[in-house]
This record gives sequence, structure tokens and C-alpha cells, in this order.
Amino acid sequence: MLVKFFCAVLLMGLLVMIGCEGNDPVSSVLETEPSQSAEASWNESTAGDLECIGRWKCKKTIRVMTRNVYVGADVDKVLAADDPNQIPVLAAEAFQTLIATNFPERAEAFAKEIKQADPHLIGLQEISTIYTQIPGDAIDGGTTPASDVAYDFLKILMRTLRAYGLSYKVVGKIKNIDVEVPMVVSTAPLAFGDVRLVDYDVVLARTDVRTRNVLEKTYQASLPVPTFGIEINRGFVAVDATIGKTTIRFASTHLEPAPIPQIIPVQLGQAQELVTILKSEKKPVVVVGDFNTPAPYGETYQYIQSEGFVDAWTRNRLTDNPDGFTSNHDPDLRNDIVDLNERIDLIFVRNKAGFSHHQVFGPVYAYVVGDEPQDRTTNGLWPSDHAGVVACLHLHPLGWGAYK
Repeated sequence: MLVKFFCAVLLMGLLVMIGCEGNDPVSSVLETEPSQSAEASWNESTAGDLECIGRWKCKKTIRVMTRNVYVGADVDKVLAADDPNQIPVLAAEAFQTLIATNFPERAEAFAKEIKQADPHLIGLQEISTIYTQIPGDAIDGGTTPASDVAYDFLKILMRTLRAYGLSYKVVGKIKNIDVEVPMVVSTAPLAFGDVRLVDYDVVLARTDVRTRNVLEKTYQASLPVPTFGIEINRGFVAVDATIGKTTIRFASTHLEPAPIPQIIPVQLGQAQELVTILKSEKKPVVVVGDFNTPAPYGETYQYIQSEGFVDAWTRNRLTDNPDGFTSNHDPDLRNDIVDLNERIDLIFVRNKAGFSHHQVFGPVYAYVVGDEPQDRTTNGLWPSDHAGVVACLHLHPLGWGAYK
């Protein structure tokens, strides 16, 4: 009842603001002011139709979600090892943490989030496949890839979504990291196996969303890891998605973390490649992902905004969580105190190229998921080390009838 009352008050405030000021309530989102005819149509056709269903869903919107699902262990600790002799022990510790963080259990928490939010499009990061090989050959310099599947996150998640009655399809997938290392599997006697991580970014679409023109692209900017003699690749998935009468270009990415200033050029280079590819796009563009650049002061964040993209959270009409922090829970996902302190999981919108009054950005209703104690699994695990973000976007006020 309180949530319905909140939404009713919000709607009344919107109507009063429109009636008193006579302006498009979110014209500050636009790079170009909408025409008078667009403004009139917005006032007449949208305000009365807006209906908030709890915290979770607003009708008459395009709903998008970004979710870093987390591999389940601190892989960076392994990759950052200076001494190769440390790697088998660190890898064994990481593998045990991955088992303890129980992705099949966490997948149920993601399914519940998705069921409540009902997003049309979802950008997923750190969708992992974990392979093992026992006994392994990497400790002796062997190169046979581990091929026994321990966990296939995408299969587990899609199976769980179906079990919850949800109809989603995979429309794009880009492979990022593919790294294999030795790990200790026994100390008496001492024995070694191999563990291999293959990391993907994935875009899901509801089955009633029409998709085409899928682009799966790896960035040229990558991070070298001298200890392993590899490069960590990142990329993005982009797709044209039609929801009702509106078609947008939707993209999802996971930029390189930049814990030290020396890595910022890699992250920024990846963002520049993404922006360059989307620069000439005529349709409204929505880009989601784990950008690993803190809003609002991150260098990469500021660059993306300077290129005409608007951070949807800054236009948010929901005020119950003004900070919107998404990072980070503890690596073992068992912290009792919520200490999220950065906003790095972001949703950007852009409507500059090919602007017309038929493509006005309206109000944004955005909220964080996976940040409240009740969001944890029955065994007390957070769904991920990140929280996720859902945004309800009004992108086409002259073509309402379309969204469900």
C-alpha cells in the first residue's frame, strides 16, 4: 500500500508540474529541445497512462536491466600474482570460493529479480564457463585445454528462468577472458589439476522483443598480463530491439577495471571504441553495463557523457535510493553489512543523432536490485558482488500503445 501511495503521489506531482509549468518535465535530458507538438502530445498522452507497479515495474516504458552476475571468486587476485609459484594455491582457493558462492543458488535470486522487473532487455556480465582437467598438465607447461565442464553459468541461468516461467532468448554473446591455470587438488600426495575460466558478456531479450543486426565485437584495447603471457580482452554486444512500435539500439559491455591510474587508458580506449561505433546511430541508443568507472567523477564516465550520452540515474524520478551504489559486496558474498560505496553499473541513453520530436526521452524510473538483506538467497548469499540496476525508460511518447 505504501508503494502504491508513493507512486500515486509521484504521478500527482508530475501532473501538477506539467499543468503549472507547461514544460516537458524532462527536457533537460535532451540535447535538443522537443518541438511544441511533441510537448503537447507528451502532456496529453503519457502522464495519465503512467502506472507504477510497486518498486518493480512501470507500464508504458521500455525496461532494461544491467547485471554483473559475478564469477564467484576473486579472479583478479590470481591474475595479479607476481610469483608463478603462488598461482596453484591461489587458484585452488579461488575455486573453493567459487563452489561456496554456489551459482545455481544465486541463479534463483537473479530469476526472482527478473520476474519482478520484467525487463525487455538484459545486459549480463561475467557469464562464465568453468572447465577443469584432473590431472592437469599446465603445471608442467602442457597446453591441452581443460574441457570438463564444472559450471556453465548461461545454461544454469536460462534453465532457471524457464523454471520460473520466464521467456527470454540469448540474442548476443561476446567472449572476453579465456585463461587456464594449474591448481592444487591434493597435498598428500601433492597433485595438480587445471582450472579454466571463459568469460562472456551476454544480452537477453524477452521473446516478444524483435531483434536483429546483432554485433558482437572485441575491443582492440586490452590489458596485458605478463605473468601468464596473455591479454585480457573485453568487448560488447549491440542489437536493434523493437518493443512495440519503438526500435532502439541496445548495447551491453564490461569495461576493464582500473584500480590503478595506469589502467585507465585501457578502459578509456575501450569506451572510445564503443562510442565511435555508436556515434552515427540514428535510433535511440541505450548502453548498459559494468563500466568500472565511478559516477560522477570517473574519467571514463565523464568522457561518455561528453559524447552526448545521458546517465539515466541522474534523471531518476524515484528518490528512495539517491546514491544508487552498486559496488561491492564481499568476494564470499556473505557480508551482513551492506557497504556498497560506488556506482559503476550504469545505464546510458542518447538521442542526439537523427533527433526528431518522435523520439523524446521522457521520465526515467530506475532502481537498484541485490542491495537489500531480503535480496539474499535462503543460505545468506548475495546474488552477486555487484548490485544491478533496472531502468524504466520513456523513449517514444507519440507511439504509446506499444509497451507492455
